[in-house]
Amino acid sequence: DERTVFETNVNGLVRMTRLCLPHIRAGGHIVNLGSIAGRQAYEGAASYVASKFAVRGFTYALREDLLGRPIRLTTVDPGLAETEFSIVRFKGDTDKAAAVYKGVDPLTPDDVAECIMFALTRPWHVNVDEIVLKARNQSSGGRIVRDA
Repeated sequence: DERTVFETNVNGLVRMTRLCLPHIRAGGHIVNLGSIAGRQAYEGAASYVASKFAVRGFTYALREDLLGRPIRLTTVDPGLAETEFSIVRFKGDTDKAAAVYKGVDPLTPDDVAECIMFALTRPWHVNVDEIVLKARNQSSGGRIVRDA
């Protein structure tokens, strides 16, 4: 599992960026999808948290490398978002996956997409550096208030 997490979240991001970067024209915009796990550690997710901290570090370094080039760069760090992530995390156990979202109104993929579109549609001179979004009842990766 650790290998898959790091290969996907870290190595995949770095490799794809290095492959695509020479082909990004002036006016391009790179959007990296992080997670609040890359900002605030929480119990039971050390590998995932480490991988998302790496995404954040890579993105910060890439910003430095691209300074002065006509390319914008945005990181979007969502919190609790109801996607297939939990089903994958719990190896197909849909009951465990559903429990993650029980009693809370989580973010949706559309919520995240709207934030990305906001960043992409700003005037050229504006770079939305980071967007952090969480469910209203979430303060960190591990602190969520659930309705009774």
